[in-house]
Amino acid sequence: MTHQAPPVSPSAGADPGRRLAQLREALRLVERIAGCETTAEAGLDEAARLSAAYERGLPVAQRRFDALAEETAIWAAAGVEALLAAGETAPPRAAAARLADTLGRALRGLEKALP
Repeated sequence: MTHQAPPVSPSAGADPGRRLAQLREALRLVERIAGCETTAEAGLDEAARLSAAYERGLPVAQRRFDALAEETAIWAAAGVEALLAAGETAPPRAAAARLADTLGRALRGLEKALP
């Protein structure tokens, strides 16, 4: 009998601080499309804090964070693509503002997912 390791998702083991920074960059892009002032840039301290909390967290908390981060990245990418495609003539500011608000709430939820 052989032992096989469970399948690993492509994003497993990714640095949570980096993932959050990538989502924040998407938020800044959407805010620019919306014509809003961009949020303050999160620093390296925040990424380090989040990565440390992830490492200290229970496996269930890590899996929850991973699932939420992956889900957020998927719909945020789809939203950005739609905004960029629709904005060839005029930027869809209202849709971008709504996406920015939703993405901002999702980022705050991700931060709270880790102790």
